Amino acid sequence: MAAPASACWASLSFPGAETGRKGRGEKAGFELRDFVGKQRREGAQPSPPALSGGGTLASGAGLRAGAAPSPRQRPGRGKMSAEGGRGAGQVVFRALPQKTFSCLQDRDIADRLLKWSMQGRITAQAFSFDQQFKPYQKDEFLMAFFNDQSVNSSLKLLSASGQWTTLGSKVTKIEATVVPCTQISMSFFDRLYSEGIVRETGTIVKCYDDYYDDILISDELRKILLLEDSDHYDLFTQLDREEFLFCLFKHFCIGGTLCQYEDVVDPYLETTKAFYKDLVSVQKNPETKEIRIISTVFRVSAYDANGLCYPSSKSHQQTFAYLIVDPCKRHVNILYHCFGGSLFTN
Repeated sequence: MAAPASACWASLSFPGAETGRKGRGEKAGFELRDFVGKQRREGAQPSPPALSGGGTLASGAGLRAGAAPSPRQRPGRGKMSAEGGRGAGQVVFRALPQKTFSCLQDRDIADRLLKWSMQGRITAQAFSFDQQFKPYQKDEFLMAFFNDQSVNSSLKLLSASGQWTTLGSKVTKIEATVVPCTQISMSFFDRLYSEGIVRETGTIVKCYDDYYDDILISDELRKILLLEDSDHYDLFTQLDREEFLFCLFKHFCIGGTLCQYEDVVDPYLETTKAFYKDLVSVQKNPETKEIRIISTVFRVSAYDANGLCYPSSKSHQQTFAYLIVDPCKRHVNILYHCFGGSLFTN
């Protein structure tokens, strides 16, 4: 039996960056703060009983003998799309403007985002919803989200002129990729130190300049992130690269149009950890003490009558919107970024 959401992040550590390597920095020590008090103040709801397939039982319902489980899409297995409008029993969403994200209020992180040409172009928002999240009904859930009046009038995006605005249009189609989110330790990135990508001191190994889609590659880290013909590309498997933790790390390493890249890896790791902690939720099994992530993550794009409208009318690997569902608190977190030059205000 899983612990309630109030136990999320309690006693969890991301130990990967403090394994004794000099230069990785105390800030990358990755001992997580206890989130118990915070989540209690936010009013976490008790966890519904878990299904063996990773979903949840409908409220007040149980599995009858011989009953077939509802179909589910396995995480990380391609895209799905949804088209249509509102129906009976539609999920209702509510913006939570009072919800703050410490990763976006941290002064050091703000300075890094400015240096990486992402400041003023990245934001996070939270919404609540009034029905149980059922993974096998994700198509309807996402369409309901984007066409909800509260979401439509408050979901932020950058206009072509670089001004913050809101969605404000009727969404007719959703494309969403389920993003695996299973990693609970920053040791996931320790392999960077063993193959000549990052030195023991934390310094990123340089290489001859190259370009990938107008993105400058001048070190082995960006080479392994972007170039499939890199000597060390297979250091991370395709499944590794689909993980939400890896996606965040890659986004920060690449940055925006005028990105000033780091010489050491610590700032990338620290920023990745801070965003990951803020955006995803976990549960701790009181019997086994095992911790698992309960959030479901989607990378989403929305279309209106004129075509692609969110996260931008122009596609770019660094223009993204991740929708993260917490099924216990019934919250949706949105992480948004639009590729371009850094803006000073958000």
